[in-house]
Order: sequence, then structure tokens, then C-alpha cells
Amino acid sequence: MKRILITGKNSYVGNSLEEWLSQYPKDYEVHKISVRDNQWKEHDFSIYDSIVHVAGIAHVSRDPKMEELYYKVNRDLTIDIAKKAKIEKVPQFIFMSSIIVYGEVVENNGVIDEETKPYPSNFYGKSKLEAEQGIKKLQDDDFKIAIIRPPMIYGKDSKGNYPKLAKIARISPVFPDVNNKRSMLHIDNLSEFLKLMIDNEEKGLFFPQNKEYVRTSEMVRLIAEAHGKKIYLTKLFSFILSLLRYKVELVNKVFGNLVYEQSLSRYVEDYCINDLKKSIELTERI
Repeated sequence: MKRILITGKNSYVGNSLEEWLSQYPKDYEVHKISVRDNQWKEHDFSIYDSIVHVAGIAHVSRDPKMEELYYKVNRDLTIDIAKKAKIEKVPQFIFMSSIIVYGEVVENNGVIDEETKPYPSNFYGKSKLEAEQGIKKLQDDDFKIAIIRPPMIYGKDSKGNYPKLAKIARISPVFPDVNNKRSMLHIDNLSEFLKLMIDNEEKGLFFPQNKEYVRTSEMVRLIAEAHGKKIYLTKLFSFILSLLRYKVELVNKVFGNLVYEQSLSRYVEDYCINDLKKSIELTERI
């Protein structure tokens, strides 16, 4: 049996992973701790086989007053927890980073490949990248570090841009039909991927994503369909939106291209439990 510690008691990813691993009660014992105060420093890490660090500030803010907090939580806290894990001889440390470390990629038509260099455009992305750089220095033969850079994560009760699009899909009769591509990752697929990281005692840099790229218009159509509703996709605004996506950040997030080249995301075992249609049905299930 593997003993797993998840940092972040209220983390969406952490709670989902705990629930996923509960399917295998004979194989995993999962504990979660809060790291909001300093009590985590008194916790015995030595009993764990893996620490999955998902605690952090997840939303993107451009408020300069928040910058110091982002670095304190997303970078400094991550490094401090990893140092304690190494000192107490935890074999593996898994860090949840983000595709955000690449910024709003527009070069190469929004395709991230093995040659693409991180270029974060805000202090959320910068704090994640600097955390990666800090913990990589700690790795050795006895302390394996796996860094995960997922794209947008979605699923039942997820936060961020997905529920905003889902709301539009439920109430709007029309939606722009734009031919874009986005990498996304359903929460079940991520949970299975993290399970495999633990099982195989992995180390290195990983880029999990769904097997299919997502076209925003198609995703909105599937969400509407899951609620028994039809939505009309129109190309009326496509040309204007295709121009605006290079100038307006919100438009780029919704209708721009941002994908991992698919070979980056291949793994020796299949972790994509749900395809796009099934994942939307599960997410929108009432």
C-alpha cells in the first residue's frame, strides 16, 4: 500500500484525486493537510511514499498588491514543503504547475512543442515557473520530482472559464462558430494520470491533456446538448473575433489557439478515461 499526502484541504484537484484513489482502498492510504498556516511544519512527512502538492493560488490576478502573495504561496511555500519532504526522505514529490508558464502563446499558431520556452505573462505564471526551478535543484536519486503542467482543467464543480462558458451554453440561443483549438484536461483524466505518476514513481516534466483538442464552439454545443438544448453556431462574428484574439486577452482565452503538441502528452499507459463528449456529460450531470 502506498501512503499519499495531498497538500491543500480545499483543492479541487486534491479532493478529486482523493476521491479517485478511494476506488482502490487496498492500494492507497490518502491524507490531506492544510498549509495555510505553519502547522504543516510539525506534520511527519517521513511516513509517505508520495507528496502531491496542489495547494496554491489558482486564479489569475493583475492586482500589483497581490504579487508578493503569489510568490510567497506559489513559489516559496512550494520550495519549503519540498525541502521538508527531502529532509524527511519522502521518495517522490509531485508538483502541480500549469500551462500558464508559457503565457498567452501566439507564436507557432499557439502550439507548444518541446522547443517552446516558458514565457509567463503574469505573476501567477512567473510564480509557478520559479517554483519549478526551485524544486528541480532538490532532485537526486533518492528524491524524485514530477512536475505537471496541465492545460485548463474542467469537471463537475470546477472553477475558472469552463463554468462561464457552460452558463452561456445554457442560456444563449447562438454562439460564434470559430475554428480554434485548445488543450483541455478532464478532472478524471488528470486524476488517473496522477495515479500513474504515483504507481510508477515517476520523475520529470509532464504535459497531460485529453486525447482530442477542443474547439470552443463545439464544446459549447455539447454542453447545451447535455441539457437537452440546441444552440445555433454562427460564423457571423468569426472574422472579427479572429482579429481580436491577438489584441484582447479575454477573446484570446476563449477563441484563441493554445495546445500542447500531442506527442508531448503521450504516456506509456492510457490515462484518458473519458473522451470529450463523455466528460461534458459527466460535468453537466445534475
